Amino acid sequence: MTMSDDDSLARRDPRSGRTSRATFSGSEARGPIIDEEGREIRPETLEQGFREFRFEFGHGNPFGNLTREQRLARLEAIAKLLDIAFILPGTNIRYGIDGLIGLIPVVGDIVTTAISLWLVREARVLGAPWYITARMLGNVAIDGVVGMVPFAGDAFDVMFRANMRNVRLLRRWLDKQPRI
Repeated sequence: MTMSDDDSLARRDPRSGRTSRATFSGSEARGPIIDEEGREIRPETLEQGFREFRFEFGHGNPFGNLTREQRLARLEAIAKLLDIAFILPGTNIRYGIDGLIGLIPVVGDIVTTAISLWLVREARVLGAPWYITARMLGNVAIDGVVGMVPFAGDAFDVMFRANMRNVRLLRRWLDKQPRI
């Protein structure tokens, strides 16, 4: 059994079983390139776009170039989200996602404690002395340990607001520092 030249030149699509006689190479045009809105794109503009398009990974920290006030504003925003973002309907009680995530046994308290520890680390980056960071760590430790108690610990999280306390401590210390 021999194959004809036609069979050997035809490409077979494995999914449909049909053959295609079209041959494509990089130099041959396949037809116009159409964008999403139905307009034709010229090949030279497409090549120009690919030359200008590139990713740059590993060049700097996206959070590293923030000013002191920007860092503090970010810490305050995270603390508010964790501790006082929402109001319990019909009451004046404020709570945050710290209280909600803390409802997940053990894992929730570990996650919220880790976020609180990150806030303390950021305070240290801002130049907070050891006695301020020690008080902040104490607040996080109290919040984390008492928060492990089911339900009562979550109620304590809502009332104690360790992250807001820590940001307030940091803000008071920063306000006493001379501006450079």
